[in-house]
Amino acid sequence: MPGFRANPPADRSRITGVSDEEQETRNPGRATRFGLGALIGLLAGFAALAVAELAAAGVRPQAGPVTAVGGAAIDRAPIAVKDWAIRTFGTDDKLVLQLGILAVLALFALALGVLAPRHRRAAAAGVLLFGVVGAAAATTRPDSTSFTDSLPSAVGGVAGAVLLYVLAGRLPEPDAAPAAPRHPGQGWDRRGFVIAATAAAAASAGAGVLGRVLNGGGDRDAVASRDNLRLPPAASPAPAVPGRAQVRVAGVSSFITPNDDFYRVDTALVVPQVDATAWRLRIHGTGVRRPVTLSFDDLLRRKLIERDITLTCVSNEVGGPYAGNARWIGVRLADLLADCGVVPPSRGGPADQLVARSVDGMTIGSPVEDVMDGRDALLAVGMNGEPLPFDHGFPVRMVVPGLYGYVSACKWIEDIELTTFDAYDSYWVKRDWAREAPVKTQSRIDTPKPFARPKTGTVMVAGVAWAQHRGVDRVEIRVDEGPWQDATLAAEDSRDTWRQWSYAWQATKGGHTLTVRATDRTGETQTEKRTRTVPDGASGWHSVVVTVE
Repeated sequence: MPGFRANPPADRSRITGVSDEEQETRNPGRATRFGLGALIGLLAGFAALAVAELAAAGVRPQAGPVTAVGGAAIDRAPIAVKDWAIRTFGTDDKLVLQLGILAVLALFALALGVLAPRHRRAAAAGVLLFGVVGAAAATTRPDSTSFTDSLPSAVGGVAGAVLLYVLAGRLPEPDAAPAAPRHPGQGWDRRGFVIAATAAAAASAGAGVLGRVLNGGGDRDAVASRDNLRLPPAASPAPAVPGRAQVRVAGVSSFITPNDDFYRVDTALVVPQVDATAWRLRIHGTGVRRPVTLSFDDLLRRKLIERDITLTCVSNEVGGPYAGNARWIGVRLADLLADCGVVPPSRGGPADQLVARSVDGMTIGSPVEDVMDGRDALLAVGMNGEPLPFDHGFPVRMVVPGLYGYVSACKWIEDIELTTFDAYDSYWVKRDWAREAPVKTQSRIDTPKPFARPKTGTVMVAGVAWAQHRGVDRVEIRVDEGPWQDATLAAEDSRDTWRQWSYAWQATKGGHTLTVRATDRTGETQTEKRTRTVPDGASGWHSVVVTVE
């Protein structure tokens, strides 16, 4: 409109006596308050976890909230979820679970922080709820024996709630009216808030680091008991591994799996560290005429045997990595049970299930007949020439050739109860796995790797096959849909170990599918039918696709 001029923006400093910059300092906008609320929520959550971690060092690492909640999540997760996690993340599944818990807690803390400026008490109560959940999870774990397991989560929850309440009190009032002229220092004390938040973050970080150091150092007595242990020589040493048991082909698994490379699949988020000098094993139950409690020294004074035995996890997919071969030293379990008066079912014994219990509450049920049928079922104390690593069950674990680990390989064992399958379901059986699970005959191509691009000419195809306690009699290779061809078998160590094989393939240019199958000593060839791991182990032939150039 001719002659029209918009009014210039009002200068709020003329109206209120406060500049725009000072006004924002005294009364931040909604977006700023939202961000500050989210920040104090994260700080409170961080403080709660850090203080709980430090408190757990004074109780036990397993009582920490992330470990306790994670363990409860593992116990309650559907089998399909566990199977997917192991298949997708492998041995990193526990790390992924812990990161997931931390992510959920971070979102929860953010929400409480955003709520805090308007509902300070309710937000602080939400942090306390976090402590209650952690305390409940810790005290209901199978290995919990004292209410003190609830203390880390409780103390952490209180610390986080107090911090959130205090920092929320330093935030500006929501939707406050524009500030009138005030004396210097009135309004929102941004500097004081920054100092308080920084101090809280630094203190929390210090508590968290100290807690991790104390918890990460493990039980000093347990570490010392392992470091000071010198295993006595075996009264029955293992025969030397045949020189031709390892095929001379690059890319094939080592015949003896080094301890650091041996697979680990269990439910323990924190590896138990048990002092061997304080360890005890109780043997009792149905048909045990002479119950006994043994110390570690009692076990070492018995006749020790040394054997090469391949273990396989029931979670191992066709062609998967969860199989390993080691030299174990320990006490023959059948002899120990016989000394306690146990008679196997085939000879009229009343118990058909041996339930092994771990210090972390895990229960594993094994057929009594299998551990007493003459195979070298062990209470192992050593692995590949050294005391068991903590990851693999120090001071004592079970090893039973021919059975999947979930029905035989109890680590950190402290109790053996004789009972029946009808009377008791162990941990995995309650979760729909089979009661009895002999290892299925399997074979795997280690080289060439899937989608490899070898050159034309002779290509060495090689890998391993296993049928523990039956032995591998034959391995065959098929190229595309052609005839099955016998692979060359490496020397056999024993029927309880895997067996390596190789095949010289005259590769022609183009894409090809290589398939392997094995036949065990009973004459049974592994089935082509693909099944998943649940309920008693995967089956099917392993194949790899390559492109020859």
